[in-house]
Amino acid sequence: MPYERDKLIRFHHCDPAGIVFYPQYFVLMNELVEDWFDEGLGHPFGTFHGIERLGLPMAHLECDFLVPSRVGDRLTFRLDVEKLGNASMTLAVTASHGGVVRIRARLVVVLAAMDTGKPVPIAGELRERFERYLVPPAPAA
Repeated sequence: MPYERDKLIRFHHCDPAGIVFYPQYFVLMNELVEDWFDEGLGHPFGTFHGIERLGLPMAHLECDFLVPSRVGDRLTFRLDVEKLGNASMTLAVTASHGGVVRIRARLVVVLAAMDTGKPVPIAGELRERFERYLVPPAPAA
């Protein structure tokens, strides 16, 4: 099942041309991951980050900017877990408006201990929560 969250495009997201300045999409995607923890996973990001001292630093990012977005657009961001590895996972993110996909991204994040910066295994209850968003593999042709 995907996690979806609407985000309003605000003036501060835009460049002088009046369209979303592309780095702002990365900020919005980071907010999406934090919202996913809080609302989708039921594991508050503040606890994950501040108390458990875990993070999800970005290891790789691919993004296609398909259609510009403007102030006042309400984009529906969708997050799916495409792949769940030992210490990393691949997240598929889209943002759409009126059924039209505006951006499509693939984020590879690593579960890391904040105190050492080293990867840690995705295990236990956290792994089970991530698995709920895992996209089933496509049937073989």
